Amino acid sequence: MDPVKTQPLVLRHVVAMPWPGRGHINPMLNLCKRLVRRDQNLTITIVVTEEWLGLIGSNPKPNRIHFATLPNIIPSELVRANDFIGFVDAVITRLEDPFEQLLDRLDSPLPTAIIADTYIVWAVNVGIRRNIPVASFWTTSATILSLFIHSDLLATHRHFPVELSESKLDEIVDYIPGLSPTRLRDLPEIYHGYSHEVFNKFKKCFDELSKAKYLLFPSTYKLEPKAIDFFTSKFDFPVYATGPLIPFEELSVRNGDKEPDYISWLNEQPESSVLYISQGSFLSVSETQMDEIVIGVKESGVRFLWVARGGEEKMKEALEGSFGVVVSWCDQLRVLCHKAVGGFWTHCGFNSTLEGIYSSVPMLTFPLFWDQILNAKMVVEEWKVGMRIESTKKELLIRREEIKELVERFMDGESDEGKEMRRMICDLSEICRAAIEDNGSSDANLDAFIKDIKIV
Repeated sequence: MDPVKTQPLVLRHVVAMPWPGRGHINPMLNLCKRLVRRDQNLTITIVVTEEWLGLIGSNPKPNRIHFATLPNIIPSELVRANDFIGFVDAVITRLEDPFEQLLDRLDSPLPTAIIADTYIVWAVNVGIRRNIPVASFWTTSATILSLFIHSDLLATHRHFPVELSESKLDEIVDYIPGLSPTRLRDLPEIYHGYSHEVFNKFKKCFDELSKAKYLLFPSTYKLEPKAIDFFTSKFDFPVYATGPLIPFEELSVRNGDKEPDYISWLNEQPESSVLYISQGSFLSVSETQMDEIVIGVKESGVRFLWVARGGEEKMKEALEGSFGVVVSWCDQLRVLCHKAVGGFWTHCGFNSTLEGIYSSVPMLTFPLFWDQILNAKMVVEEWKVGMRIESTKKELLIRREEIKELVERFMDGESDEGKEMRRMICDLSEICRAAIEDNGSSDANLDAFIKDIKIV
């Protein structure tokens, strides 16, 4: 009998190009880690700027994930908020040529596929020129992508652009595929002022999406079934919900270092007693509003762990005498999964929203910009796993008295409202955890995507 012939080992190489921002790089890293863990013959090169490699260089990663760098020819992460429009322009216009030159320098094997953030508008055309299939990776909710693609319908229905009165803001948008009936006030103001400028810069990437070969979402199908079903029916290429794309696999990884002080402090607190507060890493609120928030939280008397990115010492001074801890950074998912944490004050970035759901922690929503506004609406009204921080008066500033009262109410786990919210978040957490279990929907979709790029 002839010996059994073994199949030759086929190595595959994927190049990943994230948008240069923390909320985009993190899910791309998590996606790449999950892909290489599921295919031992897959190698991924993640392309970032030299600056970003320095910022994420200590991030733990599996073997077969490598980094390649583009020169620092876009504004620094440290100042991009000062001229965000200029930053967007730079990414769109300056990085395409260096990226192509980098592809020419990469070691073999040649890339089997490119995974590119949807906002990297030139990536699909680079793939077409080089006959490399491109998977478009949308790093926020499928729901808001549908809104952006159908933004012309808002104009058709005379919902934008118009001067919006208070009564107009309560009109219902019920004609966007995948979007449940939503008040105008709960949509990002993509046709007004600053948001309008940003949206116009990105609009072409939504038009280019149909040229991709795959569409990947960081969400879980059961969180957004209507929106994901819409994209599955719209495009003639595969659409995969691969989430939640959060670093859950790293929760069990511990180095030999001493526990951080904030974890030691949490270990001493009663179960579900601590409010974790994070305003995100890019935009924040006015100094006047922050003063109101600080005093309101302090006067509520709740325990808190507060991440203050910048101004940590000033925050500590303002909160002196209250029962909490202020830090400049923490391992957010580890904190949220700690039994002492009973609530999450969040700006509602989609990564943070997924981490809150996974951790079974109700959310106190305080959105600032872009998709965060719609994410907050989904948290409060659709999933019913949080409360909304908003003024009861017709003014932009939310007063300390309102914040104090809401924080007390939100952290009351013994009220009927609190019990129901916590029951709902536990149910939603089970949905997310089931998706990433062995043979769950997330694993199945990742395997299907890997199989697709094997046969290209």
